[in-house]
Amino acid sequence: MAVKKILMLVGDYVEDYEVMVPFQMLLMVGHEVSAVCPGKKAGETVRTAVHDFEGDQTYSEKPGHNFGLNADFDAVDPAAFDALVIPGGRAPEYIRLNPRVIAIVKHFAAAKKPIAAVCHGQQVLVAADVVAGCQCMAYPAVQPDIERAGGTYVGPNATFSNAVVSGNLVTAPAWPAHPEWMRKFLEMLGSTINP
Repeated sequence: MAVKKILMLVGDYVEDYEVMVPFQMLLMVGHEVSAVCPGKKAGETVRTAVHDFEGDQTYSEKPGHNFGLNADFDAVDPAAFDALVIPGGRAPEYIRLNPRVIAIVKHFAAAKKPIAAVCHGQQVLVAADVVAGCQCMAYPAVQPDIERAGGTYVGPNATFSNAVVSGNLVTAPAWPAHPEWMRKFLEMLGSTINP
């Protein structure tokens, strides 16, 4: 398996599981992951939030862990990376306002490099105008954004555990989809894991 260099775009109040678990899974299989946040440097942290599904009309939110950044956002050269991961939570709603975030996402899309986004991470894809003509999953509240941006929204199954691949995008509705979402992303990366 070839080691891939993966960029992860995060911000304060990124969803705890959606940043921690993929970061650790990708490292576990041997890939290099650089987690960056606009306005922050390696060694700094972002706060996370745990979103849970407890029978309310939408998810609940609780304090999560601090997540350590291991690279500087300002030093990112997207050409040096093989793939991109965008976790969900509340971070996507404001990091998408950063012009450099948008330029980075556009680079990955134009180069047809694998992009994995989960939950509200697709808000960044929409802002970068890269979902037109693609099938895309996301948390249901993001459906109108995807459709207005020219994408086809694919709904989650009853347990929110499914994911969809469309071109170079692999998207999922929320953290319960991690096994399928990461499996499909690893396949896009050419990473094979056999029991």
